[in-house]
Amino acid sequence: MQYDFIIVGGGIVGLATSLQLKRSARAAKILVVEKEQKVATHQTGNNSGVIHSGLYYKPGSLKAKNCINGYGQLVRFCDENAIPYELCGKIVVATEQKQIPAMETLFERGCKNGLKNLKKLGKEELREYEPNVAGVAGIFVPQTGIVNYRKVCEKFAEIILKQDGQINFGEKVTDILHTSKGSVNLITDKSSYEAKMVINCAGLYSDKIARLTEKRLQVKIIPFRGEYYKLRKDKEHLVKNLIYPVPDPNFPFLGVHFTRMIEGGVEAGPNAVLAFGRESYTKSDVNIPELFESLAWPGFQKVALKYWKTGLGEMYRSFSKAAFTKALQKLLPEVQKSDLEDGGAGVRAQACDKRGGLIDDFLVLEQPGVINVCNAPSPAATSSLSIGETVAQMALERITIKKVDAII
Repeated sequence: MQYDFIIVGGGIVGLATSLQLKRSARAAKILVVEKEQKVATHQTGNNSGVIHSGLYYKPGSLKAKNCINGYGQLVRFCDENAIPYELCGKIVVATEQKQIPAMETLFERGCKNGLKNLKKLGKEELREYEPNVAGVAGIFVPQTGIVNYRKVCEKFAEIILKQDGQINFGEKVTDILHTSKGSVNLITDKSSYEAKMVINCAGLYSDKIARLTEKRLQVKIIPFRGEYYKLRKDKEHLVKNLIYPVPDPNFPFLGVHFTRMIEGGVEAGPNAVLAFGRESYTKSDVNIPELFESLAWPGFQKVALKYWKTGLGEMYRSFSKAAFTKALQKLLPEVQKSDLEDGGAGVRAQACDKRGGLIDDFLVLEQPGVINVCNAPSPAATSSLSIGETVAQMALERITIKKVDAII
């Protein structure tokens, strides 16, 4: 059987792309290939469950456009499919006077990105939203919310299957070959499939899949592990909703924060440290070949030189609960080391180019018969239906399929 599209990856971006293809071309024959035994196993299933508003992203960037568009689509999808979510809002807190200019920049970005009813907060106003927070100023962002993205993915998959799509689990892609008749053969460790187009949404392995057809790919995925603690049940009252710091403009991560979860509990974190493998969710989990690949990449070596001081601090917090607690106390002074219980961890797929640039925006690369989504970090989950819509449109413009209206 020849497929119109084969999507590699059963995370939220791959499933959203499949769903949007079905929405635009109901007759399209679609196969999703996932190496794990269920959807949303890695980045999607291990994130903090935040519905991002679009506050942080440079106006006009793919992140900004897709986050704003994806936000609306995600909320509608949850409403239509009875998926629990809550638009609880969050505060971004400046803990020092020197952070106020960066906070003002965030406020301006949010306004330019179309966010409504953003509110600047003084020291006393902060306490109205989060009574236990410490800060000199802040921003209230009403659009921010919480959801379980694994449940979103499960619903995506359910709809895809109902619409005659196919999802094959437990198959690892080993090669992609172009045929003489213009189609593409996708080879797995169990079978081979033919398609008019392959769409790579492999997340942590997106660069490896891309290199099967693009040997000179100029980016590599560097895995960063984010480690979380949870507040003890009797301390969850310290956090009403979501509390974020003003991010350090010199470091490409948001910093430790507090997140109330849709199914209960409060997460604290994460830090950001180099993972010793693409699926290394603990400090002791080391994949030697993958670690060597990261360390040997010229771009990562430049990143390490640029951020060595901050990186050492993140690593220290990874091994020191006391240091982690101290970082959290900048936002919530009442939190003590004994209030923290071990939480989960996630691994972020961060694309890095050879010159040492950590790719900040979404990155989609094309070649004949293949579309590679090579960088889709946060807010990819919030943006997934918008990213999927964009990729689906790109794909449908390149092959001929009868388009029909479909209500999904």
